[in-house]
Amino acid sequence: MSGTAKPFMRGNPRQGLMTKGPHHTARHWLQDRALRVLFWLMLRLPYRWRVPLAGWMVSRIVAPLAGYRHRIRENLALILPDLPKSEVERLVRAVPDNVGRTLIEIYSGAEFTAHAVSHPLTGDGVAALEAAHKDGRPVILVTGHFGNYDASRASLIARGYRVGALYNPMKNPWFNDHYVAAISKIGTPLFPRGKKGLGDMVRHLRSGGMLGLLMDQAMRHGAALTFFDQTAMTALSAAELALKYDALVIPTYAVRQPDGLSFKIIVESPIPPGTPEAMTQALNDSLEAVVRQNIDQWFWIHRRWK
Repeated sequence: MSGTAKPFMRGNPRQGLMTKGPHHTARHWLQDRALRVLFWLMLRLPYRWRVPLAGWMVSRIVAPLAGYRHRIRENLALILPDLPKSEVERLVRAVPDNVGRTLIEIYSGAEFTAHAVSHPLTGDGVAALEAAHKDGRPVILVTGHFGNYDASRASLIARGYRVGALYNPMKNPWFNDHYVAAISKIGTPLFPRGKKGLGDMVRHLRSGGMLGLLMDQAMRHGAALTFFDQTAMTALSAAELALKYDALVIPTYAVRQPDGLSFKIIVESPIPPGTPEAMTQALNDSLEAVVRQNIDQWFWIHRRWK
């Protein structure tokens, strides 16, 4: 997804392609080594144990140390100030749990994909998506940091759809190397933000491909739209690309199911053509509606409202 994405993934929107140089510190290297060892150990476990364990570790260990709980409370106080205290405390544990599950799932390759395709596609937009695929019409699939944001891409690629994704390389280049390798196992093509990546992305769209974009992080140069009735700077890129290349814009979400491992893939009706601002506000409204129904599955850790 655009602006924020590794294929339906997070990144730094100001970070371009990187080379490892003096400005990349020993701390970056040590972080990467530690994460590689942790992931290696986690991937030795059966999937049904691995995913909840990763969720528990991020929720109970990483989140308090990284200040995630404080950030979740701040966002909830701004957006949903009437939530009971007990619900807020549940969310400060549940949200990081979903983050941890999402990360290890993305590293789990074929096992993750198998769970992503375990339910049929649902929603009012399935027929439009299938028709576009059959006719070779470009589609921009828009989601947010919700559920597991890469499960939609995994599910559609496994079903034969040509889904690519624009991503922003991470600050830590060593971690970025193996993270991109992990998401590539789910499917390609991947388009790094930058001149070459954008050129390849456009060619993919023009050939009738589908492109996955994330659009729910604050963008300094975005439009001042609303999300949960608060001003949220939002990238217009999905709508602008759609209008330029006659692509459908289809919201899609992967809702984590009660078993904590599988997903319901929702494909909503295409966003009607209009101004980029109107189309993007419709995308914000779509995501908000899904989040309100599954409040613990959105990444309330983001500084969405700045």
